[in-house]
Amino acid sequence: MCNRKRSFLAFILLILSVQLVKTSSEHDPYKILGVGRSASQTEIKRAYKNLAKEWHPDKNKDPKAEEMFIKVSKSYEILSNEERRSNFDRYGQMDENQPFGQSQHQGFRGFHNSFYFDESFFHFPRSRDFADSKYLLHHAQFNSDVLPDSHKRPYLIKVTSEWCFACIHIEPVWKETVQELEPLGVGIGIVDLGYERRLANQLGAHRAPSIIGLVNGRVTFFHQAVVREHLRQFIENLLPQRLVEKITDDNYLAYLDNWHAENKPSVVLFDQVPVVPLLYKLTAFAFRDYVRFGYVDQGDTHNTRLLRQFNINTYAPTMLLFKEDTEKPVDIIQARGMKRQIMDEFVSNNKFLQVPRLVNQQLFDELCPVKQFHRRRKYCVLLITGEEQAFLPGNKAFLDFASANKKEVLRFAYVYQRQQQPLCLALLHNQAVVILERRSQAGKVLYRSVSGGWNGSEEDKYRLHEQLELLQKDPTYLSSDTTLPELNNEMAPVRQRRCWMNAAYDYILQIYDDLLYSNWREMMPILSLIFSALFILFGTVIIQAFSEPGETKPRKPKPKEQPQAEEDASSRASTSSRPPKKDFVEVTELTDITYTSNLVKLRPGHINVVLVLTNASKTALLRKFAKEVFSFSGTQTLHFSFLNADKHRHWMPSLLRSATDVMQSEGHSDEDEESSDYTGHVLALNGYKKYFCLFRPVFTGDDPNDSSSETSEDGAVPRRGSSRATSIEVHHKLDRLGLWMERLMEGTLPRLRVPAWPALEETINNSSTES
Repeated sequence: MCNRKRSFLAFILLILSVQLVKTSSEHDPYKILGVGRSASQTEIKRAYKNLAKEWHPDKNKDPKAEEMFIKVSKSYEILSNEERRSNFDRYGQMDENQPFGQSQHQGFRGFHNSFYFDESFFHFPRSRDFADSKYLLHHAQFNSDVLPDSHKRPYLIKVTSEWCFACIHIEPVWKETVQELEPLGVGIGIVDLGYERRLANQLGAHRAPSIIGLVNGRVTFFHQAVVREHLRQFIENLLPQRLVEKITDDNYLAYLDNWHAENKPSVVLFDQVPVVPLLYKLTAFAFRDYVRFGYVDQGDTHNTRLLRQFNINTYAPTMLLFKEDTEKPVDIIQARGMKRQIMDEFVSNNKFLQVPRLVNQQLFDELCPVKQFHRRRKYCVLLITGEEQAFLPGNKAFLDFASANKKEVLRFAYVYQRQQQPLCLALLHNQAVVILERRSQAGKVLYRSVSGGWNGSEEDKYRLHEQLELLQKDPTYLSSDTTLPELNNEMAPVRQRRCWMNAAYDYILQIYDDLLYSNWREMMPILSLIFSALFILFGTVIIQAFSEPGETKPRKPKPKEQPQAEEDASSRASTSSRPPKKDFVEVTELTDITYTSNLVKLRPGHINVVLVLTNASKTALLRKFAKEVFSFSGTQTLHFSFLNADKHRHWMPSLLRSATDVMQSEGHSDEDEESSDYTGHVLALNGYKKYFCLFRPVFTGDDPNDSSSETSEDGAVPRRGSSRATSIEVHHKLDRLGLWMERLMEGTLPRLRVPAWPALEETINNSSTES
């Protein structure tokens, strides 16, 4: 019995090995394209073109043509990309989302470790319907075609994969939905998660199957049960709100009269159903920039007067299109089975009013196109007028004249002089009619002003008609030429406000949708933004709550009181490392608390400039010190401190003793260093590299009769002959500190190295023991 089990297991392993070898050979892109591994990109491209022509399903009726065409296309995608080709050559990797170093067709691991079936074991060449292959989306195609087109029609996109068994279960519902929605004008797309990982990441789809709706460039995921009715409702909910206005007996007059403000024709659909049909909503979404859409429920009792006035047949859907005349439609269609193509042609042929107002450059380009040699000329008859009450009779007369002249070669329009001043100044300055022909996209036109202006009289109409007849006979009648500027976009504020409102509405819907369905992967950017804003808000409140009262209201010090402000700032025992403030230098006192951070553990590259002072000389020296080093306080690597020699009188001798070689070469003894007065000395301490530079005071402002105040050439301090330290002497001890700071920044000062920094605690203990 045991032998039988072993034989059966060996047989299974043999079948697996054969299947894996066969599968790997079948999916070798080099063998599929018939090129060697050293083939160049030119050879690969040539082989792909030949095989694509040979196996294209439209030209080759072989049942395996579609499968072979897909293999050829995918093989070319791998070998035409150097990174994918390199991964395949090194690891046998065909899918870019597969970890490096793992073969795609690895069917089982080592027998002694474990035995398992990888999902690729179940991969058998599956024939995808050719009807689905026409919906396959690629990254470049999606960004160039689908995204811009989503502003005219919604898209329903399915994310699938060859290894996805759940995709098989939703396939029948998907096909029924496509057959229903595509004729209505809904775009259909399919993204293969294995071969279009970049596009899937852009859409935010990380698993298959996923269904996505795309409207106005916004991606929305479908989360309900995959039922045809749910998918239809999903597409309908993606469309903007208020695309179609409900029309009744009470509001139809206001709706039709609004053509002047909206500058658009109005379409009204009469149907028996109480809700607006999806087909009508999709048409309204496609033409929303040109036409206004309304809907009348014929079964509503509040619409009897409306039905009676326009004599509507209640047995079939009816569409009426109104322009300037609100009592009589300019076009009408009626059909039991209303098709999308019929509705598109009906609306497209009536996108503009009889005499539309030019409100932007796009409308001007469509109404008055540039002359093409292979097409018939188009002339634009333009009325320059105003919106005040005095211009209304002339505007009404121009509309009547345009309604009576329906020649295809003529287009009538008007502009308000106050709204389009640059355009009007290029043509003329008062109310008049201009006939023009556009010659280039840059704005060059040929034009001629109708003589006598325009008041709307019968004489004006006759004169305009006469000149239009002359233009038909002689195109050279337009004798003037100019370059028109681009029109102002009068609808920009309204559209911008609508865009902001729609964006806010979409953002709220997205947050609600993500919270409802716990789609945390997609919610991470939104949650990160919310928590960042809350952190900044509460952090600011906490900082203000714990800040000192004097810091909440910064005071601007007066020039004469600046030294006192500097002294107050320097006397704070602060360890802050923030950049110095604008009007003073922050000087920190070296104490047993700040000594370690400001010297012993000073960051590499940073230097602490320390002033040695006493209680008696503190005020004068700090003022002078701040004045001398102020110009260097903007450097981030410099810190400024002071050391009180009365509290730590043994620290300086201990520091100088540690630099034995240097001090002996200068002829100083330990006893001299112990008894010296170090008031006014400045040290530049590099805590990390353990060296310092020393500044000795220079008396340049002392009494000239006092021989003890003489200064040596090298700036060294005389011996203790100057025991009297007046306020003037102390004040002038730092006269040459600025020059010394410049040499410090240049790196030309001698450096005294120490094995270790003496501790302040030790110096305190020593002083207490001696006393």
